[in-house]
Amino acid sequence: MGKLQEFDITFTNNKVVYGPGESISGKVKIRTTESLQFKAIKVNCHGSCGVSNTANSATYNVEEQYLNSTLSVAEKGVLGVGEHSFPFQFVIPAAVPTSFEGPFGKIVYRVKVTIDTPRFSKDYKIQKPFYLLNMLNLNEVPDIADHSSVVATKKFSYLLVKSGTVMLKVGSDMKGYIPGQVIKLLTEIHNKSGKDTGCVLASLIQRVTYKTNKPVVDLRTIAEVEGAKVKAGKHAEWKEQIIVPPLPQSQLTGCNLIDIIYFIQVSLRYPEAAVTLPIYIGNIALNQSPTRSTPTSPVRAAGVMPSAPPAEEDPGDDLCAGGFTSEELPTKSHSQQDPSGQAVTMSPSAFSYAPGAAAPPSHNHPNASAPLFCLSTGATIPFFTEGNVAPTPTSCSLILPPEYSTSDYPHEPPPSYEESCSSANSSFNSRQ
Repeated sequence: MGKLQEFDITFTNNKVVYGPGESISGKVKIRTTESLQFKAIKVNCHGSCGVSNTANSATYNVEEQYLNSTLSVAEKGVLGVGEHSFPFQFVIPAAVPTSFEGPFGKIVYRVKVTIDTPRFSKDYKIQKPFYLLNMLNLNEVPDIADHSSVVATKKFSYLLVKSGTVMLKVGSDMKGYIPGQVIKLLTEIHNKSGKDTGCVLASLIQRVTYKTNKPVVDLRTIAEVEGAKVKAGKHAEWKEQIIVPPLPQSQLTGCNLIDIIYFIQVSLRYPEAAVTLPIYIGNIALNQSPTRSTPTSPVRAAGVMPSAPPAEEDPGDDLCAGGFTSEELPTKSHSQQDPSGQAVTMSPSAFSYAPGAAAPPSHNHPNASAPLFCLSTGATIPFFTEGNVAPTPTSCSLILPPEYSTSDYPHEPPPSYEESCSSANSSFNSRQ
């Protein structure tokens, strides 16, 4: 570094995550090996968002600025040999979005120091990032604590001349979650046909829209669970759970260029039918009542006592009439990544549906008083906690299989008829 032996920025208490309206302070440390003449030493605090139509581009098509403040900590003079320290402090505006990094855009904040030297001399520059967390309080989202449900009916033909109807109905216990919580799903499938359905698939999907002159939409499957098929003439219930991994929050308040939404999609491989349940991912959990129940089936099979009053009747509910028997649908496989970055292989019982069930210990928050901070949905996901700690990046390389990064939906080759039968018959026959 020439005349500089040390040129560094340190934040007070080594804090790296800040909130809107907070002060960010620190010191510029300079150590010289010989005298250095300068015109000014300036500290700049900057925050902005940039988006591009090209993944991982170094330039942006559209940008917007949230913060740009410059402080002169020393005017024209000479830095003598030895150590020098210059304090600085900035106030973060109240309406700034959470830091975010994705393949087509970023929201970044940094402090930059420039030693402006006389003409024909080299200027010295250094910068250090910090992170903003504008927390989303789920309690402030209207109607978010209500149960959510949706239904779809699919008519299809088979064996050339025959036809049938399948109804797919899905409900969740809430509309908003924080990382580490469990999404409890109840799926009903009424197969009023003479042909078995394909497997059922539940996916947690993230949709990020980058608003350039030609908007880019990035869809990512975060986790998915696969259930067995439903036999001809059967009414089946599938009760499952998806653990919410560390994810960026919904709604980057204050940002006009990047939009993040999440939803649960439940689909049948055959006949092709799908429903979606929009959900919020936040930073502050809902204040739930201890008497709150999990979603209950609005359609009851004969001989099964309801544990809660039935939900509002749906016109498609009559599909289960006519002597249909109800059975519980087994789970075939799970695809969910652990915060460590390693793929999690779990038996279906590990996600078994039980009222009041909590996430496994490995997914619990290490420090309940300080929320995990997730910066990126791209190749790296650093996490930070509040307080006197240094940033510690995790070893997580991806939050989803890379082949899902740009596809509209993860289409996989469906299992053969024989494979489906062999994996499901034992479970169905035991209930008949």
